[in-house]
Amino acid sequence: MFSSVRQGLRTASRHGVRALSTQPARTAPRYAGAVAAGAGVAAFALYQLNNTVKLEGKPTIAGEYKTASERSFIMIKPDGVSRQLVGKIIDKFESRGYKLVALKTVTPSKELAQEHYADLSSRPFFPGLVSYITSGVPVVAMVWEGKDVIKQGRRIVGATNPLEADPGSVRGQYAVSVGRNLIHASDSFDSATKEIGLWFKESELSNYETAAWGWIMADN
Repeated sequence: MFSSVRQGLRTASRHGVRALSTQPARTAPRYAGAVAAGAGVAAFALYQLNNTVKLEGKPTIAGEYKTASERSFIMIKPDGVSRQLVGKIIDKFESRGYKLVALKTVTPSKELAQEHYADLSSRPFFPGLVSYITSGVPVVAMVWEGKDVIKQGRRIVGATNPLEADPGSVRGQYAVSVGRNLIHASDSFDSATKEIGLWFKESELSNYETAAWGWIMADN
């Protein structure tokens, strides 16, 4: 076991934490600062982890439900990027103790937006929702990992209608309109599995453990 850990440390030292990936997006200059600021916060969060150990094995793309490896898909929508809230939103998840394992900016195509929101395709607001997500302003797609992250991530995000969201949640603190509610979060393990697979290749997900991870996720 110790030789495996030593090998992991040597590998981590040699290669470091995998760099964040970005997908080129054609955006107006005024949005560049928001994206860069948010990406910078996320990059710092990953690269400050100087003592990392690569995990052995190959978990499912959404980890294991109800364990410390559980994962959720979180997306900051165009209004969140436009309002330069990326860093503040990331901080809420990090402060809770969750681990960022993937992040990239994406300018969604109409096809991608329609597939992501396929369960809402029969609703009257669906065309407007797709237009909003594909407005040309990028979204920030993320995968967060940790115990009960799907359920707790929804609590961090807040109710769909910001006027009903708890104070201190993302929507309760920063939004007032259901049509511009800043952020999306997976609502179940099945949706997390689908959404992570839709927005990310498995090779884009970092599989690492920080020195403090055991302290954060321990039950005793």
